[in-house]
Amino acid sequence: MQDLSNSTLIQKYNIPGPRYTSYPTVPFWDKGALDSDAWTQTVNRAFTESNEHEGISLYIHMPYCENLCTFCACHKHITKRHDVEDEYIDTVLKEWKLYVDILEGKPSIREIHLGGGTPTFFSSENLIRMIDGIFELATRHAVYDFSFEAHPNETTKEQLQTLFDLGFKRTSFGIQDYDPVVQRAINRVQPFENVNRVNLWSREIGYESISHDIIFGLPHQTKESIINTIEQTVKQRPDRIAYYSYAHVPWIKGVGQRGFDENDLPKDEYKRELYELGKKLFFEAGYEEIGMDHFALPTDKMHKAMVEKRLHRNFMGYTAGKTKLMIGLGMSSISDSWYAFAQNEKRVEDYVKRVNEGKLPVFRGHILTDEDLVVRQHILNLMCNLETSWAEDKMKLNDIDAIIERLKEMEEDNLIEIYENKLVVKESARMFVRNVCMAFDLRLAESEPEGRIFSMTI
Repeated sequence: MQDLSNSTLIQKYNIPGPRYTSYPTVPFWDKGALDSDAWTQTVNRAFTESNEHEGISLYIHMPYCENLCTFCACHKHITKRHDVEDEYIDTVLKEWKLYVDILEGKPSIREIHLGGGTPTFFSSENLIRMIDGIFELATRHAVYDFSFEAHPNETTKEQLQTLFDLGFKRTSFGIQDYDPVVQRAINRVQPFENVNRVNLWSREIGYESISHDIIFGLPHQTKESIINTIEQTVKQRPDRIAYYSYAHVPWIKGVGQRGFDENDLPKDEYKRELYELGKKLFFEAGYEEIGMDHFALPTDKMHKAMVEKRLHRNFMGYTAGKTKLMIGLGMSSISDSWYAFAQNEKRVEDYVKRVNEGKLPVFRGHILTDEDLVVRQHILNLMCNLETSWAEDKMKLNDIDAIIERLKEMEEDNLIEIYENKLVVKESARMFVRNVCMAFDLRLAESEPEGRIFSMTI
């Protein structure tokens, strides 16, 4: 068994790879448009199997932002015109009606997440109209969890109160970094005072869980700026902290991520040192690591879900609960019926046009094979619990010997432990979990993508 240094391992395993918010990953979905009937059949299958007990989830993509952040890889539409709100909300509600019409029963909504873009771009009146419109055709699950993302500069106390009154008890603020040099480079200038203000408002209103998102690997970022950012963050005591690695993918996102010189980005080992430094500071402040990239206080639901092995991962990231059916509404949203994925049109104009024609605005997707479903569960187990087993017949794969062979080098590097019917990722090797998942990714093994499509794993 080799005893390689951390820096050597990072150099060895820091390769392009998926983030595994789904399996198969989007580049390996079946080519061509998804058959609408096949998609709706899987939606109803998942709905019938789960609605009464666990309910369903909604992800609503709200794409508008007033300014372009040059680190952002999300699907967004930059505008300062707020007259776009009305038509967009109208379209989301029309799309929701299209889904309700095909469901065999009244949906019970367990989770709603508003993502973007900037959900708080929208006025309180339109937020009320949208959520009330959703529940004209649905009921709240007995145990529901509604959350939203917010830009500290563009969030008012009125909006926070409005969303709280609508049932939202969890919010996530995009912080990224407090250093002025970094903020200017990524076009995200927001002083600590702005963040602290919305954080205090949220506490005052009664939000049960507040999350702050920080990114390491941004241009001009240093250990000193990370220390300052984390010290300012833990001072506000958010319940959760997402500590994401900056995904530099300008070949996909184009000009938005070319707003700075790539030589300004922290490289390889130094970037990883930023992560290790942040991790150390979070631990010292009483946070514990959850899955990949996330930290939480022991009092938070996410931590409890991890302890009880109820952690789940989907296109919204890590969640404390699981629903078999997640319907994505809005431009570019991805829906997940467990048995299939479907993505909406990526341009607002195309999305609105399709919905107004009375059609689900899906432009691509994937129906999972029986093999896909087994691989998906293995990868989900690894991403959430750092272990997986193929002892049960339903978890067996014909390719398991080839998978184990691909993992032998990681075992020799003392990163994982392989047993007769089980694999465990060592806690010290958590940073390499994406690499472990790649060994299980049969579609990646069968067909290497043409050109660069993934960010680096580390």
